[in-house]
Formats: sequence, structure tokens, C-alpha cells
Amino acid sequence: FGDRFIAVQTTYDAVSRVAQEHSVNGEGTVDAILMDLGVSSLQLDEVSRGFSYARQAPLDMRMDRTRSLSALEVVNAYEEAELCRIFKEYGEERWAKRIAAFIVETREEKTIETTGELVDVICRAVPKGVRRAASGHPAKRIFQAIRIEVNAELEILRDAIESAVHALAPGGRIAVITFHSLEDRIVKTAFKALARGCVCPPGLPVCTCGHAPEIKILGKAKKPSAEEARENPRAKSAKLRSAEKLPGGAPSA
Repeated sequence: FGDRFIAVQTTYDAVSRVAQEHSVNGEGTVDAILMDLGVSSLQLDEVSRGFSYARQAPLDMRMDRTRSLSALEVVNAYEEAELCRIFKEYGEERWAKRIAAFIVETREEKTIETTGELVDVICRAVPKGVRRAASGHPAKRIFQAIRIEVNAELEILRDAIESAVHALAPGGRIAVITFHSLEDRIVKTAFKALARGCVCPPGLPVCTCGHAPEIKILGKAKKPSAEEARENPRAKSAKLRSAEKLPGGAPSA
């Protein structure tokens, strides 16, 4: 793209600031924003990063290796109750409490240092009958939960969407690709809030809030076709939601 492309390493919630700093229209706005919330396949496939439960590697899971918090610290330093919360909230794991207890018991004897060691603990914690009946790997949800915690993936998402909408010019569009239900729920809720008009208490005869919707939601979430899912299995769980910035759409002061 030559000088038409500018790469900026930052987090999603900084998109409005980045648009101001690199304004191409003099107004600090852009016409389109695509947010791909998926983990980089290049990072997933790099064994040393420790994202995969199927390969032996040091516990890391940092997308940005300048960050201090790693999976090693989460697994070995977090209190049992906090591990349980993370596994439930970020992994929607049924056996969260039992897995957290097994991790704490194991690390009292020896630090859990590798993905393989963590997988062994998880497999011991999940009852054998459940493992046999499950369609996926018993460590899948736990690894997802730890990755989300390490990289603070959900903490900034709602603010990131609001920041992106504020950076759009009227008529501009935002599209967000999510890869699991937790992300999609946040995006759906954020879009719904930004598309809402009057926020006055029910029963008032006349609107006094002056609140105007900022966006128009463009249809329902779109999923990949069967053909795309076959060609790219990692796209199977993807959902695409999009919206358009409305002119003059902004909360009343």
C-alpha cells in the first residue's frame, strides 16, 4: 500500500486517539473500521508461545511479550477462588472449581511450568466419563480462559467499540468479527446501547434527555458459509456484526 498504510501497535480502545493522530481528512475520523478479535494464527502456530494445549511449550500465552503477566503467573500465583472465577467467566467451564483445586494442589508440590503439565492436571481433574463423552479437548476452555486473562481481551472490548464508533465519520461503518460467545455478547450489547435513542424513564409524556442513537445496526450477525468453514476450520465459530454511524448521533450533554 506504500504511504497509504500506517501500522500502529496499540490496543483496540485507542482507535479514536490513533485516528486523531493520523488524520487523513483533517477531522480525525475514518470511513471504515474492521475489528478482528481473533488470535493471530501465526502466534497460535508458534509452539514457543504456549497457546496450544496440543503441544509441549512453556506457559506464556502473551500476545505482546512486553507485558509482564504470563500464563505461568496466572496458573501458579492466582488464588484458587480467582482461578475458579476466570475458568467460569472466560471459559464457561463446568468443572472450573475442581480444576482450580487440582491446580493449587499440584503447584504446592511443584511449579506448573509447561502446557503439557497443565493439560495433565486438567485431565486428572475432569472425570474420565466426562472426558470420553466430550466432543472437544478437556483443556480447550481452560486455555481460552487463561489466554483471555493474560491479554485482558474482554476488559477493553466495550470501550474499544465506543472509541471506534466515535472515530467514524457520519455514514462510516464498523464491522467486528468475534470468535466466541463472550466476545459476541459484549459486541451485541455495545451495539444495542449505541443504537438506542431516548433513555428517559418510561412514562414521561415528552422526551427530555435529548439522547440520539449513534449507530444503525446493519442486520443480524453473519456466520461463515459451510464452504469457508471447511477451507478454514478456525473460522467456524466466527460471527460478523456491523453498524453504520448516523449523522449527528451523539449523547446529549
